[in-house]
Amino acid sequence: MRIIPILALCALAGGCVSVQGHDEHPMAMHQGNRVVIQVSDNDPAKWNLALNNARNIQSDLGVDNVKIEIVAYGPGLNMLKVGSPVAPRIDEAVVGGAQVAACENTMTAQKVTREQILPGVTYVPAGVVEIMKRQQEGWSYIRP
Repeated sequence: MRIIPILALCALAGGCVSVQGHDEHPMAMHQGNRVVIQVSDNDPAKWNLALNNARNIQSDLGVDNVKIEIVAYGPGLNMLKVGSPVAPRIDEAVVGGAQVAACENTMTAQKVTREQILPGVTYVPAGVVEIMKRQQEGWSYIRP
């Protein structure tokens, strides 16, 4: 059998190499450095606190060493609208590598369209379920 000599060569060479898919997120190596931040308040101060938390986490751990998702639902969705008082800060967070997600359930309930939401914002079917799933996946949870 040819497989035994191949395995023997792998063992002598120090082990076989595992090749990961190209679309795997680079954060896969940093499983512990994932945080989901909930913002469900229509309050610029709460949003600024959440955005400060995200920026501080990135500064402390390094942008490439942490994955951050900010999930907005309920009254918090209003701050994701074009022209909101925190729109420039949200744009900065998105450009800086944080994911900001809008709850589509809230959008439907409040009759908000994607055209009213800031560019760069992503969408999740249900904000609360998104947070729940992230916690089940081992993400840390913050609610400022």
